[in-house]
Amino acid sequence: MLRQSLQPARLLGARAWPVSMPAVRMSLGRPYSNKIMPTSSRRLYSDSKTTRDTPSPEDPTQTLIQADSISSVIRQDHREIEEHYNKIVNSSDPDTQRRYQNAFVWELTRHAIAEELVVYPSIETGVNDGKIMADKDRAEHQVTKEQLYKFQNMKPEDKDFIPTLETLMTDLKQHIKEEEEHDLVKLEEALLPKRSRDLAQQFEMTKAFTPTRSHPSAPNKPPFETAAGLMAAPLDKLRDMFRAWPNEPSRKPPSGGPAR
Repeated sequence: MLRQSLQPARLLGARAWPVSMPAVRMSLGRPYSNKIMPTSSRRLYSDSKTTRDTPSPEDPTQTLIQADSISSVIRQDHREIEEHYNKIVNSSDPDTQRRYQNAFVWELTRHAIAEELVVYPSIETGVNDGKIMADKDRAEHQVTKEQLYKFQNMKPEDKDFIPTLETLMTDLKQHIKEEEEHDLVKLEEALLPKRSRDLAQQFEMTKAFTPTRSHPSAPNKPPFETAAGLMAAPLDKLRDMFRAWPNEPSRKPPSGGPAR
């Protein structure tokens, strides 16, 4: 397929953020805009391979991915989600399971919403049969969100805790496989390298402003998902302060409370 620039997907631009969020002016709906992020933040990125050396705009003690493509940041998220899953199922300590349960929900929720806001609109507008692909992905996400909502409200001591997680991961692994082997391949074929890097940067920035818990009844398409996310995110982030997290800084949100 010939490489081509994609038309920007029209989403709802957000100019005023809630008090709990950093005052960053950006448009969540323009994957290819040169104004994806402020110039000072844009300098944090380069053409080097994926790393985690770049300071996060939310918290200088944490980092963002420095990415060479949208595929690389999505694959990195997938690996982290799988790692959180493995930490939970391979542990017999309820406290460890609870900490990684919170990390799993946090990472998967943000990842799914960022895909729906940034990636799927680009697939719809730039890939042959893209709307069919994006609708299928959204439907699979909806199943995952409903399963995740059930899992996030469970305790490690519950007898269905691990079976619920395993059911979720069975469906999610199939989704990840198809996304990495088909959807992302088609998207990268349709993107110029710079467009892919721009999309990766916006994907990471979008994750900083999404809800951090599953809300399966929320809209899954822009612009309504953008508005719903901006309303739900502050409360989620406030509650994150009182949850237990793994000791590694990269496995908890900036608003996450101290390990306890």
